[in-house]
Amino acid sequence: MSADHPEVPSVIDESKRPSLPQRRRLPDTRSSVTHKFSIDSHEGYITVVLYPDGQNTPAEVFIRMSKQGSTIAGLMDTIAILTSLALQYGVSVESLARKFRHTRFEPSGRTENPQIPEASSIADYIFTWLGLTFSDEFRQEFES
Repeated sequence: MSADHPEVPSVIDESKRPSLPQRRRLPDTRSSVTHKFSIDSHEGYITVVLYPDGQNTPAEVFIRMSKQGSTIAGLMDTIAILTSLALQYGVSVESLARKFRHTRFEPSGRTENPQIPEASSIADYIFTWLGLTFSDEFRQEFES
C-alpha cells in the first residue's frame, strides 16, 4: 500500500490490468457500398467502407447531407466518425443499431425506402439501415 493513499497498492499487478482495445486499420484501397436516402425532403448518402475480409464487414461510415455547411451536416459527420471508430475498435453493427435506433429529433418523417417507411430521425434511419444491411441478427429481429 502507498503511504499517501493506504487503499491504493504501490505496485500495479500487470496481470490484472485489462488489455487495451486494438484498432483494426484499413488498407489504402477499399471497397464500399453507397446508399441514397431521403427523410422529409432531407437527402443524403451513406457510404460504408468494408474490410477486405470477404465477410461484408463494415469498417468506416461516411454520411453526406445535401445541405453541406448546415448544422445537420456537421452533426452527421460527427456521428459518422464516432461510428467508424466504434466499428474499428470492434463494436458490432448490431450493438450500434440497437442503441441508436428510435432516436428522436428533427428532421423525421417518411422515407423512400420500403423497408424503413418512417424514421424518427436521420440517426434512426442510418442505424436501422446499417442493421438491416450488415447484421443478420438485427434483420431477423426487425422483421419479426
